[in-house]
Amino acid sequence: MAAMYKHPIAAWAWLCLALSSGASADADAIRKSLGERYPGLAVQSVSPSPVPGIWEVWTGRELVYTDAGGDHLFIGTLVDTRGRINLTQQRVQALRAVPFDTLPLELTFSVVKGKGERRLAVFTDPDCPFCRRLERELAQIDNVTVHVFLLPVASLHPNAPTVARDVWCAQDRARAWLGYMLEGRQAPAAAESCQAPLEQIARLAERLGVEGTPALFFGNGRRVDGLIPAREIERLLQAGS
Repeated sequence: MAAMYKHPIAAWAWLCLALSSGASADADAIRKSLGERYPGLAVQSVSPSPVPGIWEVWTGRELVYTDAGGDHLFIGTLVDTRGRINLTQQRVQALRAVPFDTLPLELTFSVVKGKGERRLAVFTDPDCPFCRRLERELAQIDNVTVHVFLLPVASLHPNAPTVARDVWCAQDRARAWLGYMLEGRQAPAAAESCQAPLEQIARLAERLGVEGTPALFFGNGRRVDGLIPAREIERLLQAGS
């Protein structure tokens, strides 16, 4: 009997489908294994890592590694020794990226610097010392619109929710914010009927995995947790424009 002829494109498509199905089965097996052994582990995704036989497991906050059976966990940094590249850091940055247009900017107020053509969103606490220092760094940046998410952490700064509400309820929010953060002025008294969206912002922060302030989100989706200097902010703004 003559051998069956397979069109090369069809054969390639079949091979890709088979490999994809195998990878999906492995990922499902890993999810099942880890779910049974670590019920509290919030596995968001399971994907092959750059190392054959090793899989990455993303929890929304941390990237860990496992074998194909989910029998061993590896917690640490994966480095490409040829280029001395921190692959774990690269991957975490990609996984934590947030498309800027998906952020609910109606929960923010804007501080416009210069033409305001570039975009940056910041989760910030009015009484956080690192947030105050960030404002001094942002004061050196031009041509950017900073969208401010007020995220007071009452457990660390008991008066911060009151200040945040007063800033939100001010007639000129940007002016009240900069006055409080940069000039040490008292926040303006808030109108009694005014309600700040602090609870909504807190829920959003939890959903995005924001665990501290400041947290910065750039126009290209890049996210940075913590204080960074003006030169780094400028570099990331240029990359995201």
